[in-house]
Amino acid sequence: MNGTEPATELTVHPVRDHEVAVVVALWEVCGLTRPWNDPMRDIAFARSGPNSDVLVGLAGGRLVASAMVGHDGHRGAVYYLSVLPELQGRGFGRVLMTAIEAWMRERGVWKINLLVREGNEAVLDFYDALGFEVEGSVQLGKWLEPKRGAPPPPPKLPRRG
Repeated sequence: MNGTEPATELTVHPVRDHEVAVVVALWEVCGLTRPWNDPMRDIAFARSGPNSDVLVGLAGGRLVASAMVGHDGHRGAVYYLSVLPELQGRGFGRVLMTAIEAWMRERGVWKINLLVREGNEAVLDFYDALGFEVEGSVQLGKWLEPKRGAPPPPPKLPRRG
């Protein structure tokens, strides 16, 4: 690939043990890690059960893309979608999302939800082109164990009068 042609070959498979550190490095270079989410722990947890996994994409034998996928028996979820920054815009993300959709369909999942962090709005055009829509929902969360690091303060929950 000379840097101008679109991605044509991306081999996607569940992450293997020897690829885990490379995935973490990819997430870090893509700016996806946060102090309160240990990526090694997230990967181990995703790989520990039948309803989730980490998928990786290889081009020319090199790991260039990854995502964490899972479902709760009701809806699917995608986290940590990443493509090496120097290879973004060449179709690897689209190919990986197609593989993710196949992973979901194989498990009977009929809808995918995903979150986009504030400050990463540039990725919304990518998801829009894949048919994702912004939905009228508010995400709530509650820590069940002590926080590691300090996430930014959340916006106040809108209240009806």
